[in-house]
Formats: sequence, structure tokens, C-alpha cells
Amino acid sequence: MPRRFEALALSVLMCAVSAALPFALRARAETQADSEPRQTAVQAMFFNVGKADASLYCLGDKYYLVDTGTKESADAMLRALAYYQVTNLDGVVITHTDKDHVGGLKTLLKSDITVAQLYAPAYSVYAVEDHPVTKLSEKYNVALTWLYAGDSISVQEDMAFTALGPISLDQQEENNNSLVLRLVTPQGDMLLSADMEVQEESELLAAGVIQAAEVLKVGHHGADDASSERFIYTVRPELAVISTDPAEDDDTPNPKVMMRLWNVGADVYITNQASCCVEVTLSGGTAVGRLVNYLVE
Repeated sequence: MPRRFEALALSVLMCAVSAALPFALRARAETQADSEPRQTAVQAMFFNVGKADASLYCLGDKYYLVDTGTKESADAMLRALAYYQVTNLDGVVITHTDKDHVGGLKTLLKSDITVAQLYAPAYSVYAVEDHPVTKLSEKYNVALTWLYAGDSISVQEDMAFTALGPISLDQQEENNNSLVLRLVTPQGDMLLSADMEVQEESELLAAGVIQAAEVLKVGHHGADDASSERFIYTVRPELAVISTDPAEDDDTPNPKVMMRLWNVGADVYITNQASCCVEVTLSGGTAVGRLVNYLVE
């Protein structure tokens, strides 16, 4: 074969290989991606329920609700759950017995949403038989688990809610019997402070169980009897959420608390800023928040 034809044939072959290579590499990459387990981002929705707490955690194919707001804001909680198409809850955690945390539980249990399990802190100013969660658990036939510090709610192999406190019973102040949870995930961690005040914070700090976390649910609606400087500087959250409505209490969030959060570089969201919720996505150790509003008010 003349040399010019050999060169031409070689050139055509190289062009064909070059054209096919990206497709081959892409197919190989897609095959590898399909064969590797994918880590799903963790999402938390902090509902606008006024100066109260109710937050939804989407963990793979499981859903957990922490607190239920007030009796008066229960419809807002149910509307937000419907917005996210939640029909089953794997667990509902009540952090303590204040009405702005447990008040919507009866409405939730009476709704069409299935609740598989209830959780509450073992320490409370109420005796077990008088505890509001005990009564509702019995009335609606939903299993109840009492949590002590160190107990965990296992979500999946590498994901769990761990109870950090309370470590001891405060017989005078129910806020300091708040169940403080750390949600540990492959994507990063969230610290959920419920209504704990400085006294409980100090006890948990002394025990060495408070560590840095990407997301902080700020304690006691951002009031100045919580979120001490030492606590905030230990947690150093990337993102903080305050569940309150200043129209109900103009001292929440307190300016001193806001300044402490800003001083550690936290992005701060307040639930009353959105009609539905503050939605937080945690992926690869980075937390991103956004305000979610209903399309039609």
C-alpha cells in the first residue's frame, strides 16, 4: 500500500478512536457511579409555628419529628408536613413538657399521619403517670421510649440521634430537663438544644459532651438565658436556626445571642422569616439554608 494511503488510513483510525474515547470514558464513569453507594444529603425543616418548636428530619427514607409546637399552631405543623408529603413518621421526639413543644402532639396523633414511636426524656418535673406524653401514648396506642443521656435513636447503620442530656433532674425548671440531641450523619452533625438554659449548658460542657457541629438549633428560642458565649464558641456552627416569632416575644432572638452566633461566623435563620419553614440541607460537611414559603397564602 502506498505510504500516503497508509497515512490516510492511520489518520482515519485515530480520529475514530478519539471520537469514541469520550463516550467510552463516560460509560465507564456512569457504570462506576451506578455501582458505588450514593450518600444522600440530610435535610431538616424547622417549621414556622410561632414562638414554639417543631422540626422535621428527612434521613434517607425515614422521617422524624422533634417537638410539635403549641395546640394553637398544630394546624401550621400539619400543613408543613403535608407540604413535604409526609404520611408516616418513624419517630416523634418530645424534648420536654412545655406547651410550646408538646402542645400539638394530640392533634398529630389524631391526624391521618402514622406515628411509629414516641420518645421523651426520662427526667421531668412530672411523674411518669402524669406526663403528657405518657397519657397520649396510652390513649393513641403508640409505643413510648424514655431516653437518658447516652441513649441513641438508631436511624440506620451510620446515622443516629444521641441524647447528650439532661444529665440530672432540675426540679425547679423544666427547661433544664430538655432532651438535648446530637444528630450524627455521614454528611455532618446537627445539635438540637431544645429549651435548655445556661445551667444545663454548663453541666453538659463540664461533662465534655458538647462538641462542634455544622448546624445548631438554638436553645430556648434565642432568649438570653441560653446560648452562653462558651457554649456557642464550643459548637461553632456554620448555620444556626432560631425557632421563634418576635411578634410574640420581642426579646427573641436576643441581640446578644445573635451577636455571639455572628461572631463565630454562623449564618442565622429565624423561622418566622418564612411562611412554611427554614429548610437546611447538610451535605459533605457543608450546611445550606433557605426560606420556604407557600405559593398561595
